[in-house]
Amino acid sequence: MQKAELLAPAGNLEKLKIALAYGADAVYGSTSTFSLRIRSGKEFDMDSYANGIEYAHARGKKVYTTVNSFPFNSQLKLYENHIAKMAELKPDALIVSSPGVVAMARKIAPQIPIHLSTQANVMNLLDAQVYYDMGVERIIVAREISLKDCEAIKRAIPDLELEIFVHGSMCFSYSGRCLVSALQTGRVPNRGSCANDCRFPYEIYAHSPESNTTFRLDEVEGVGTYIMNAKDMNMASHVDEILKSGVIDSLKIEGRTKSPYYVGVVTKAYRHAIDDYYAGDFNASRYQKELHTTQNRGFSDAYLVSKPFERNNTQSHTFSIQDGTHQVAGLVSEDGSTWRCKDKTCIGDRVEIVLPVGVTVEEIENEECKITQEHGAFFIEFKKITSTKGKEFNCIHSGDLNDIILPIKLPPYTILRRGIAEAKAKKGLALNA
Repeated sequence: MQKAELLAPAGNLEKLKIALAYGADAVYGSTSTFSLRIRSGKEFDMDSYANGIEYAHARGKKVYTTVNSFPFNSQLKLYENHIAKMAELKPDALIVSSPGVVAMARKIAPQIPIHLSTQANVMNLLDAQVYYDMGVERIIVAREISLKDCEAIKRAIPDLELEIFVHGSMCFSYSGRCLVSALQTGRVPNRGSCANDCRFPYEIYAHSPESNTTFRLDEVEGVGTYIMNAKDMNMASHVDEILKSGVIDSLKIEGRTKSPYYVGVVTKAYRHAIDDYYAGDFNASRYQKELHTTQNRGFSDAYLVSKPFERNNTQSHTFSIQDGTHQVAGLVSEDGSTWRCKDKTCIGDRVEIVLPVGVTVEEIENEECKITQEHGAFFIEFKKITSTKGKEFNCIHSGDLNDIILPIKLPPYTILRRGIAEAKAKKGLALNA
C-alpha cells in the first residue's frame, strides 16, 4: 500500500528545511510573483527558491510551485515568462487556479505536472472531469467538499490524484474566493494580498434612509462581533477515516506565512498520525496535544465529514486568535551548534526540546547544561548562556540576534519551548522589574 503524501507549507528556505526535517514528503511555495501568498513569497527569491528545490530533491522530497493567482489580460505575457522560468528550476508540479493558466502551463511546460489549486473550487465530478480532460494530474479540492464526494470522484476518475487540506486557516468565502479585503483596503485576496479583514471585530449598525437615522445594534453578551472569523481547520482526529477511504493522495497543511514553530510542530503531528494509522496504532489525543500547543483561532473539523449546514461551531465569535499551550523559547541552527532566542531565557531555565522526526538526544549533565527525559519528552536546563562572540548572558531576550552556543550539539532545527503559563509569568516579572 502506498502511503498518502504529507504536504507542508514552505514560506521561505528555512521553513522549507524545517518542514522536511519534521516529516513532510513534499512542500509547496514560490517567489511572490503570481502566487497567492505575496508576503511569504517575498521571502523567496529565484536563487533561494532554486536552492530549496535542489535541497528537497537531494533528500528524495518534492516541491510544488504555486502560480495560483488569477491573471488580468495585461499580465498574460508576464505569466508565460514566469512559468517558463519556474519550469527551468524543475519543480515537481505547478499549482494553478485558472483554466486559462492550466492551458498556458501545458503549452509552455508540458513536462511539469499540473495540480489544480483549491481556488478553482472543485466540489463535484463534473468539474473534476473537465480539468482532468485538460491534463490536470491532481486536484486540490475545495475545503467545502465532503469525503463522500471525493470518493465519488475517485471512483469515476481513478487516475486523478486528490489532495485535501487537513489543517490551517479557513476562509469566510469559498476556498478563498473573497472580496472583503479588496473592498475595504484595496488588497485583492485573489491576487495574493489578503488583509485578513474577516478576522477583525466589527460593530453592526442599522440605517433608515427615510428618516436618516442610524442605530448601533448591541451584540448579545458573550457572542462578540467577530462575525466572519472562521475557526482553524484541524482534521488530525479524522486522519484514520480519511486514509481508510483510500481516495486521498495528499494531506495538505496550510500556513506559508506562519511561524517556523507552527510548520515544525504541525507537520510532525500529522507525520505521526499518518504513520501511526498505517502501523495500526492511531491515537488522536497524541496529535491533538501537540497541535494545541500552537496559536489558533479555535479548532473545527470543518466540512469534510459534516456538511456546512449541519455545523454551528465553525466560527470564533469572541477572539481573533488565541495562544496555544506553549511558547517558543528558541530555534536551533541548521548545523545544530547554536540557537537563537525567541522568548526570554535565563541561566537556570529549563525548556523542552522538540526534536525533528527520526532523531533523538541523550541525557547528559556537564558544566554548561543538563538534559533529562521525562514521560517521553526531553528537557534542557541552561547553566551558561554564551554567544559565539564570547559574550556571556544571565538572560537573553526575544529577538536578540546573537547566536548562542549550545553546550551539546542538537539535531538541526530542534525547537526549544516552554509552557505558555510560564512564558507569561516571565513576561510579567520582566514588566514589574
